[in-house]
Amino acid sequence: MPSPRRYLVCEPTHFDVRYTINPWMRKDAPVDRDLAGRQWETLIRTYREYGHTTESVAPVPGLPDMVFAANSAVIIDNRVFGSLFHAPERRPESLAYGTWFKAAGFDVYQPESVCEGEGDLVPAGRYLLAGTGFRTTRDAHHEVQEFFGVPTVSLRLVDPYFYHLDTALFALDADNIAYYPEAFSPGCREVLARLFPDAVRATRDDAMAFGLNSVSDGRHVFIAPQATGLIDQLTARGYLPVPVDLSEFHKAGGGIKCCTQEIRS
Repeated sequence: MPSPRRYLVCEPTHFDVRYTINPWMRKDAPVDRDLAGRQWETLIRTYREYGHTTESVAPVPGLPDMVFAANSAVIIDNRVFGSLFHAPERRPESLAYGTWFKAAGFDVYQPESVCEGEGDLVPAGRYLLAGTGFRTTRDAHHEVQEFFGVPTVSLRLVDPYFYHLDTALFALDADNIAYYPEAFSPGCREVLARLFPDAVRATRDDAMAFGLNSVSDGRHVFIAPQATGLIDQLTARGYLPVPVDLSEFHKAGGGIKCCTQEIRS
């Protein structure tokens, strides 16, 4: 059985699309906040049913994307590498999350370069996979490697629909990943193929359904139900997909992983 995970989340009390900072966001597409709330509550309940712990940051009025807790930091061995958002609209989120981390007893490193937490930083076994191209900078990759002392592999994203690494790739367990190859530059595709020769490769349809914005505890994969092909692939590999519909959050370019920050002790 997988070990219990500890997740940090933020209730979507103020979730909305008030600006456009990725191709998914359209201010003329209204958000059903009640539906978003029900979907989010289902995700939290599902995590708990599978033995995981969730803790919540209080949502702040005027920060509609604060629900996307993954972007706030990356945490390894109880050390917090914080965030500095690319979009000015999201920068106050760093302070709100930093306040929670400090109150919870964590020391927080504030990056000097633009870095959007687990949105672009994915711990994968002995590596830290690091996305760049649209948000997080390569300078931040150097900072995070110096901070954690973990080999950090820079990966260039080339498709704006996959503006964060966690929309194009996730870690299945300590040894393997799932990803959409065409989201990456040709050289980075080769790097991933060398590092993870047995990786699960998703189709564009499944990637566009936010199938790669998933959370895995090493056995169970909490995944968008719309990513049917990827669900079949994971099942064939011996994983247990757990479909959870967060489709209302797709309007802002987010899904299951975006709403989930893992606190790794």
